[in-house]
Amino acid sequence: MRTHTLSGRPDPLPDIPREHVVLGTSMHAPWPEGTELMTVAMGCFWGAERIFWSLPGVVSTAAGYQGGSTPNPTYQEVCTGLTGHTEAVLIAYDRSRTDPERLLAAFWENHDPTTRDRQGNDRGTQYRSAIYWTTPEQEQAARATREAFGTVLAEAGHPPIVTEMLPAEQAGPFYYAEAFHQQYLHKNPGGYCNHGPNGYTCPVGLLAQDQLPSQTSIAPPD
Repeated sequence: MRTHTLSGRPDPLPDIPREHVVLGTSMHAPWPEGTELMTVAMGCFWGAERIFWSLPGVVSTAAGYQGGSTPNPTYQEVCTGLTGHTEAVLIAYDRSRTDPERLLAAFWENHDPTTRDRQGNDRGTQYRSAIYWTTPEQEQAARATREAFGTVLAEAGHPPIVTEMLPAEQAGPFYYAEAFHQQYLHKNPGGYCNHGPNGYTCPVGLLAQDQLPSQTSIAPPD
């Protein structure tokens, strides 16, 4: 956790939508049976969210804040760097239709995980790269893909990956961002997006299914 000077508020931000305007699914628990949750951060959450709602097997996504200490922060507060949060995307996915490795491949391939607290011209702790897992399989996939993709980048002459990697329970609650930010690039197709292929491919198929531990999901609050 990072220290902060902002006290936040006891209640969630008002008017957070219930339904995903692209997928037509709920953005909140209770989730359909078989749904697992993972949070990633890769710079501005507008473009990051669009990447994941487009992937097969994804049930829902939401833009929000995680990894800090200020409860129920606003966008303006997070942008000060005094809440400790990063702009994050909650991914709810159907484990029978996709897996953490495929989701994390999209994560690694669509931002620069070697720059600390920065994506392009966006600078600050709120733009740091992060993975917050909720199952043992997700943790294994995060570590395995980081090592494999780090090798790919090193062979191309890039510096080491600096992505923050923590259990979601340790990173702290996921707080939903204001309604304005949810599915922003669907509502504003010409809006700012700082994401796209970085030119490298992340290896997948790294985990042997018979070696995976039993899984326990940790759901974030509504």
